[in-house]
Amino acid sequence: MDLNELRKSIHLSASAVTDFLQCSLLYKFGRVDKREPEFRPDALEFGSVMHAVLADFHMAKMRGDYMTLKQLHECFASYWRKATDGRDDIRYAEGNSADSLLLQGMELLTVYHNKGTWKQFSCVGVEEAFSFRIDGCPYPVIGAIDLIEQDESGTVIITDFKTSARAYSLDEVNRSLQLTIYKIALKLSGYDESEILMKFDCLIKTKTPKVDSFYTTRDASDEIRARRLIIEVARGIEQGIFIPHDTSQNYRCNNCLYRNSCTEWFMEAA
Repeated sequence: MDLNELRKSIHLSASAVTDFLQCSLLYKFGRVDKREPEFRPDALEFGSVMHAVLADFHMAKMRGDYMTLKQLHECFASYWRKATDGRDDIRYAEGNSADSLLLQGMELLTVYHNKGTWKQFSCVGVEEAFSFRIDGCPYPVIGAIDLIEQDESGTVIITDFKTSARAYSLDEVNRSLQLTIYKIALKLSGYDESEILMKFDCLIKTKTPKVDSFYTTRDASDEIRARRLIIEVARGIEQGIFIPHDTSQNYRCNNCLYRNSCTEWFMEAA
C-alpha cells in the first residue's frame, strides 16, 4: 500500500480531522481549495526531515544493517541540506537558522542513538501505510505508522515520532486521536486488541536535548469516540461548514499558514 497513491483520492487522516476540529477554515484552505501555504515553518520542515532519517535508520535495522552514529548524522545532514538549500519560503523562528537546526538535529540524534531504546524490540514495519472505512463516513481514513515493533511476548508496539520544543504531557499522549486511529488500523489488519501498545517517542529540542518515550493504551470507548468524531467531521465537510477558530486563545493563528487568506475571507463579507 502506497501512501502517496492513497492521498490522490478524497480521504481523511488524523491530521486532517485535527485540522478541521481546531480550525475548519484552515482545513478548507489547505485540503479543499488546495491553496499553497504562505510559508513553511522551520519546525515543520525539521520534523519532516527527522521522520525521514528515523525511517531510514529503522529500515536499515530491519534488514540487520545497524547505522553508526556517524552514518545517522550524515543521513540527517544530507536530508536537511536537500530540504533547506535555496529555499526562501521557510520561516525560521527567532534564533534559528538552517545551520543551527542542522546542529540541533545531530544533537537530538546523538541522544536517540546513545539512549539505545531502539534496541529493545524487533522491527516489523516502517512507515506502514493503511486505509480503512468507517460506517457512516463517505471517505476512507488513511495514514502511515512511523514504526511497528514487537517484543518477545508478541505484543505489538506502535510508535509515532514527535519533535517538539517542549515535553509532552501524559494527558496529551492518552488523548491523541492519531494513536487511536493507528490502533483501529492495526486491529483491522488482524491484530488482537490485547496485543497492542502505543507510544510517542519525543525528540525534545530543549537547551539540553532529550528523548522521552510515553506509552499508552486505548479501550473500546476511545475507539467509539474517534469513530464518532471522524463521522461528524466528514458530515461537516460534506455540508461545506468551514468556520475559523478566531479567538485570542487559538495559538495556531499567530503561525497560521493561511493567515492572509483568512483575513481576505473575513473581508469578503464587509
